[in-house]
Amino acid sequence: MSVLGHVAHTRKAALYVVKIGSASLHHENVFDELAEIHHRGARVLLVAGGAAGIVEHYENIGRPIRFLQLRNGDDVRYCPPEEMAHIVDAYERVTLPRVRRALSTRGLTVHAAVAQDDAVVAGTANPPIRAVQDGRVGVIRDHRAGVVSGVDTDRLRALLDAFDVVCVSPPVADSAGGSALNVDADVLAAELANALDADHLRLVTGTPGLLSDPSDPTSRQAHILPGEGGQYAKGRMKQKVRAAEIALTGGSDVAITGPHVLAPASGTRFWRAAPPAEDLALLTRTVEISSVSADERELADYLMDWCTEYGIDSEIDAAGNLVATRGTGPHKLLMLGHLDTVPHRWPARWEDGVLYGRGSVDAKGSLVAFLETLAEMEVPSWAQVRVVGAVEEEMTAAGAFYVRDHYTADAVVVGEPSGASALTISYNGLLKVRLSISTPVGHTAGNGVSTAADQLVDVVTVLRKAIADFSPDAMMAVLGVDARNGGDVQVGEAVFDVRVPHSTDVDELAAVITAAAAPVHVTVLRATPGHATPRSSPLVKAFSRAFRDADVTPRFLAKKGSSDMNTLATRWRDVPMVAYGPGDASLDHTPDEHILAEEFRLSRTVLAKAVANWVVRAGELAATIEGKST
Repeated sequence: MSVLGHVAHTRKAALYVVKIGSASLHHENVFDELAEIHHRGARVLLVAGGAAGIVEHYENIGRPIRFLQLRNGDDVRYCPPEEMAHIVDAYERVTLPRVRRALSTRGLTVHAAVAQDDAVVAGTANPPIRAVQDGRVGVIRDHRAGVVSGVDTDRLRALLDAFDVVCVSPPVADSAGGSALNVDADVLAAELANALDADHLRLVTGTPGLLSDPSDPTSRQAHILPGEGGQYAKGRMKQKVRAAEIALTGGSDVAITGPHVLAPASGTRFWRAAPPAEDLALLTRTVEISSVSADERELADYLMDWCTEYGIDSEIDAAGNLVATRGTGPHKLLMLGHLDTVPHRWPARWEDGVLYGRGSVDAKGSLVAFLETLAEMEVPSWAQVRVVGAVEEEMTAAGAFYVRDHYTADAVVVGEPSGASALTISYNGLLKVRLSISTPVGHTAGNGVSTAADQLVDVVTVLRKAIADFSPDAMMAVLGVDARNGGDVQVGEAVFDVRVPHSTDVDELAAVITAAAAPVHVTVLRATPGHATPRSSPLVKAFSRAFRDADVTPRFLAKKGSSDMNTLATRWRDVPMVAYGPGDASLDHTPDEHILAEEFRLSRTVLAKAVANWVVRAGELAATIEGKST
């Protein structure tokens, strides 16, 4: 099994932290959704609420539950030291076994334990509180409640690697050595999401998210910015809003979902960055939703809901691509963007008209421009305009390969950052290769011993010369190297890619590499040719007129990189294709990735005009053909 895969980075699969309240744990569909998330390849950390389980356990043992009334009128469960053992029992005998049974019947391996075990989560006790107890106001000093102060992230990550689902619940260990501390389960989930840099946090409840009027399920607040949720929160919802606010200080996308479902569509999403204007809202929110390669489904679902709101036919196809379509005519324009980003996320933010965030340039800005253009246009009877947000462009191009094999188009606009005032009409080809070696172990003090790492270094040197001799303008870059002792053998692998000029056949270059690398094993991961569209093409002319109408002097780019255009070009040889999108491509994959609001707006103007121009020209061609046939 490959260690490096297609790309060399240390990031593991996406992580969901999901808090499910005790009432929702009685709804089997939540476990179906957890299983689906796991089957998509994500890791799952479940935080189980226990209120209903505690009630059930106390009834079973015939013990009354004691409460305190706080000065604000809220009731809280009284947890003196002698009560904590019973609360732990409630989780271990009722709540956690229910979770184990439900997930095990779905074929998942489960580790479920209270968070105090092995001090997986530690807390600090709250100070004494003033409360009403037995009808009298007093200072309560023995209430064992606290806040999270530490998380054993190494242990949790090891458990997440070993099990399909890891489930924890309150209480937590006391960092000062006292008896266990009760903590709010929603807040526990938020703290865990921040500590583990989770991609997604879901706080599942029995209502359709946060309601402005708790008695009216139609009063859902779909979008909340920092500091806004408190005005709507009542009762237990206060803690969920508090948890969401805590999570907003981290990097996960945050939602209170329900009733008794994990999908955010019927809940409330919490956003960090306030769009400076309404026309920048979709861009901002799309950048905020984490969608690292192989974890695009949350963004695809969000955008599909947006399409539904704007009356656009949309679906998620078998590859996981978002597909949005208007029109049924024979003349087809495809706008192909991609949903995924490279790893390393950070909280999105606006500063002085600039949006900072992973994917803002590569290439969510392009995808949003495509979708908004589609939403605003009326497609005539002779045309069809389709937008696809493809998966795994940054890794395997699986989404684009599916598009190539299942859809058709007469022209393609690929969503990649050309800059709003430029159009990419050419890309070099791409050849991505994995080198693999297995060699007997030998003592490095012996004469002539060559380790797997030595041999990989040597073969990379040989390949650089062989590639340069065969194609002087080709550019080779090593993406990652791994070599280690496997017992009686040493194993090693390296992944590299080559940007292949149009004058070089990618298959011939692959053969040269295979021969030069022997006896090291070569696996060709991708081999996609370059593609160029002449400036005389009707598609390029449609953009030229759009630039002129927008008072822009355009640049026409021939890029040495590659995109999903190359993937389509493996079979769509005669289809004109260009790439267009806002942003500075030199910021791709960097920790300073950002996009200017005015750059995005200009690209929207140019794109809308270009698409309209192409559709009009398609209509003229259709009329000409019809006239000749009559």
